[in-house]
Amino acid sequence: MKLVRLAPVLLALTLATPALAETISNPIAAFSGLDKITGRITEFDVYIDETVQFGALQITPRVCYTRPPTETQRTSVFVEVDQVSLKGGTQRIFTGWMFADSPALNAIDHPVYDIWLVDCKQSSDTPPPDATPSASSEPSQAE
Repeated sequence: MKLVRLAPVLLALTLATPALAETISNPIAAFSGLDKITGRITEFDVYIDETVQFGALQITPRVCYTRPPTETQRTSVFVEVDQVSLKGGTQRIFTGWMFADSPALNAIDHPVYDIWLVDCKQSSDTPPPDATPSASSEPSQAE
């Protein structure tokens, strides 16, 4: 008898709970970087867990999420950014989330460089970090 009374309450709670969109994990994060000295903007793709250098910054994305095309797009990346010193050491200057729809919401405070997330991708023209040229692709030496 009590189960019959609880059924409408459980149904109402189920309908009142917002549906969470499933995130899509992507293997590539697309960034733009600004060199404030030269005014040059560079676009670059970085594979997840790969570290690339932009000026004195080393960028390592850990995850890059998008949502299905039927949902409101929220593109985000969890990234670690280190600054390389003149002596060769590194210092972590940022660890956290970046959002493509809010590029100003990141805590990378660097006097020379700005970087921001543009998108997450499934493929890129940039070869993956483990892609090494095979012996057959090396140029042959003429005698």
